[in-house]
Amino acid sequence: MEERQTIWDPLRKKEVTLTPEERVRQWCIGVLSQRMEVPLHLMMSEVGFRLGGKKFRADILVYDRKAQPLMVVECKRPEVELTQEVLDQAIRYNMALNVKYLLITNGNRTFMFGRTVSGFACIDQVPVYDRM
Repeated sequence: MEERQTIWDPLRKKEVTLTPEERVRQWCIGVLSQRMEVPLHLMMSEVGFRLGGKKFRADILVYDRKAQPLMVVECKRPEVELTQEVLDQAIRYNMALNVKYLLITNGNRTFMFGRTVSGFACIDQVPVYDRM
């Protein structure tokens, strides 16, 4: 019997199975907290919500200081290409969460989008948390 590898998730505060997608999620949590200065207590992973009667689960949800959703993060395994379909998934989540930012990543490539009047546009300079 093969022993499953686990990794500590600082957001869920427990050991979780180390899948390729989980590895990307944990890497992204590190980037969000270290480079973007997002406080760990203002992030949650594997956040369930409903949209049109269906259940969905956001990989990472970042909250503002008033505990309102600010950014939804969609993590994919490294071999999954970041296509329009992946972005559309994050945009669908926004219909329920009403965030200002979307981030999609596969650990190799990462794209961040900011809400505009007509939808979302790619952001070249990723802001630190206090400027979001």
